[in-house]
Amino acid sequence: QLQLVESGGGLVQPGGSLRLSCAASGFSLRFNNIGWFRQAPGKEREAVLCISRSGDITIDADSVKGRFTISRDFAKNTVYLQMNSLKPEDTGVYYCARLRGVCGDPNVEYDIRGQGTQVTVSS
Repeated sequence: QLQLVESGGGLVQPGGSLRLSCAASGFSLRFNNIGWFRQAPGKEREAVLCISRSGDITIDADSVKGRFTISRDFAKNTVYLQMNSLKPEDTGVYYCARLRGVCGDPNVEYDIRGQGTQVTVSS
């Protein structure tokens, strides 16, 4: 079964950190572009970061530059999103997805996505 499963969300105070995990099964990350997205209530989906099959990283959201990083572990077939210096505006449901296209394409589609994990930044 092809799937992505996220974990690691939660409630954190402003300035805090979280690391989200995206575990893939049924396919290998080595041959796929994986993106992290987020969606806040009442807002459009926003691409956050993407890592290509070759390891190139694309920062899709300017607001996370210098605060969020993406990485992967082939042995665990998992992609991570490290989020530091979190702000209330980072609140939303975060999910990972296997892209049909390339990282950085604002209209990129995906064929597999996880169920999402809630991140709430609040004091």
